[in-house]
Amino acid sequence: METTPLTYIHGVPVYRRVIGRLPVNGRLAPRAKALRKAGILSEILFWKQVHKGRFHGIDFDRQRVIGNYIVDF
Repeated sequence: METTPLTYIHGVPVYRRVIGRLPVNGRLAPRAKALRKAGILSEILFWKQVHKGRFHGIDFDRQRVIGNYIVDF
């Protein structure tokens, strides 16, 4: 873990944590892509703000395939 926090949220330091390669189910990749394109309005608005860096400058991933699951983080 880095010694310098990326940012502070309500006084709590936020650090970047890098995770190595995770198992991927290639059959879910097209489904993840479809989910990214067909989000509901609230999700679209949230991700627009996140991509503009308005969420404390923290980088997030959308619809990432990990094993047999599709996750946002």
